[in-house]
Amino acid sequence: QVQLVESGGGLVQPGGSLKLSCAASGIKLLWYVASWHRQAPGKERELVATIIGSPENTTYADSVKGRFTISRDKNTVYLQMNSLAPEDTAVYYCSAQHYSWPQYDYWGQGTQVTVSS
Repeated sequence: QVQLVESGGGLVQPGGSLKLSCAASGIKLLWYVASWHRQAPGKERELVATIIGSPENTTYADSVKGRFTISRDKNTVYLQMNSLAPEDTAVYYCSAQHYSWPQYDYWGQGTQVTVSS
């Protein structure tokens, strides 16, 4: 049984930081494209960051470049978020999609990030 479990969300003031974690079980993340996405109320889901392979290759949405860092350690993917702004408020989801068999596409349940003073 495959599970992706996110944690680390919460309420933070503008300019603050949070680190999200996504722990995977039932799969080996090294063989998957691991990503963080977010969805704010009334908005479409946005791909935030992706990490692939070893050595790792990372990509970021323009809206988070220079502020967010995606990383992977064994079977957990992280998203370090710095200089947070109210527009970063959203539910953040992690996903893992197999390189060769994209039908193997798994998602976590999401974690709420709220940036507010």
